[in-house]
Amino acid sequence: MTNSTNWITVCQESDLVANSGVCALINEQQIALFKVKNAGQEQLFAISNWDPIGEANVLYRGLLCSVGDTVAVASPLYKQRFCLSSGTCLDSDDVTIKVYPIRLENQAVQLQVSQ
Repeated sequence: MTNSTNWITVCQESDLVANSGVCALINEQQIALFKVKNAGQEQLFAISNWDPIGEANVLYRGLLCSVGDTVAVASPLYKQRFCLSSGTCLDSDDVTIKVYPIRLENQAVQLQVSQ
């Protein structure tokens, strides 16, 4: 990977578990990947695995939830909910996590990650 305009293949779609998270180590950063199935639709999300409140890499183990139309993950430590599309903490306005661009290309899950 040379710059932020490049997409890198992280895994195959079949490596992801529906409505659950997995963790990938990319450039020494832990990234939580989620494949969310809802009403017949699938969405992919990639966020930092670092829980800034619990101060641990645990978000891939969190519980998926929804708040209105917002899909979120609840940290397994203190249960703060983070929006999977924006990274905002739904329970604390001053806390956010990093969100990564993600796509599916010929069954390959790809991320756009800066060095």
